[in-house]
Amino acid sequence: MRVKCMQDNLAKGLATVGRAVAARSTLPVLSNILIETDDSRLKLSATNLEMGISCWIGARVEEPGAVTVPARLLSDFVNSLPHEQVSLELDDRTQTLTVHADRFKADIKGIDATDFPILPTVDQGTRLTLDPEILREMIGQVTIAAATDESRPILQGVLTTMDSDLGRMTLAAADGFRLSVRDADLDAPLDGSVTVIVPARALNELGRISADEDKPIEVAITDGRNQIMFSMSDVHLVSQLLDGSFPDYEKIIPDGFATRAVVNTKALHEAVKVAGYFARDAANIVHLILRPGTETEPGVVVVTAQAAEVGENETELEAAIEGEPIEIAFNAKYLLDILSAVGSDQIVIELGTASSPGVFRPVDATEFTHVIMPMHIGR
Repeated sequence: MRVKCMQDNLAKGLATVGRAVAARSTLPVLSNILIETDDSRLKLSATNLEMGISCWIGARVEEPGAVTVPARLLSDFVNSLPHEQVSLELDDRTQTLTVHADRFKADIKGIDATDFPILPTVDQGTRLTLDPEILREMIGQVTIAAATDESRPILQGVLTTMDSDLGRMTLAAADGFRLSVRDADLDAPLDGSVTVIVPARALNELGRISADEDKPIEVAITDGRNQIMFSMSDVHLVSQLLDGSFPDYEKIIPDGFATRAVVNTKALHEAVKVAGYFARDAANIVHLILRPGTETEPGVVVVTAQAAEVGENETELEAAIEGEPIEIAFNAKYLLDILSAVGSDQIVIELGTASSPGVFRPVDATEFTHVIMPMHIGR
């Protein structure tokens, strides 16, 4: 193999696939990145056997070939090179890749490409296309509620439902403390409905690597419902799907409310952020006190937190409030997550009692619902 490409393209490609490299594995080749020529382009691939990412970059291919080399070493070295042309040359006999640019040169020992797992492709199955901007927004709003611990693996996934009758896709995630549900219209009719559970990590990586994508993203699901692939202009991401029963999340969403508030999202975010400094020493508890207005005074949302050893904080925000006055406590991190992801200048808060779930929605929008379980208020 003998190839030449630009340093910035190679560095970007290595960063794209690098997140799929296995952090810990008994197979040394899974710590490597596969580098192979593909017509007039250079293809980079990495996998941890649960998720794989492939990326194509422009290159001048003088001699075809393939090899796998340690991901971290190659990435660190390429990132240190000047923004100039980089030459890659493989010694097939020793499986050593020579990387050369300007005055810099390195010989990196690799592993034969035939030892690298073959990344699956989806030739048959359910296919659809999604708007990249809408998909990124959906991912950001839903994956915040996915579980991060491994005690209940199914909750580390996002329930993904594509309804052919409604022409809509729904993403839902829950970790036992909060729930996020987001709907969106499908670009084109779907032949049959599909429900799968996609690992939240794979969706988060999709959101990251599709940041510059402006063309529709093609989604393909195998007939066996065990793999999903997202195809972009120069990047493919394939992931195993989770097998199991997802909780009936619709039962978690309250039917009604006793108090409803509409408040400025940015102002509430700042108030919760400040209160969070005090909440760190008090189990991360932030109190929201909602007081409806009168004929002469506007309604207010009071955001407060206190810790016996450090002190207390209180911020008052004007809000449009209807219903009964109420005080409720939430985890500060959960509030900051939804306030950062809601995507609206104003947010709606619907509450029943101090011990029932709180519902958060963008104002004038029904396609996104976020539910947070309250924390116990000690007296």
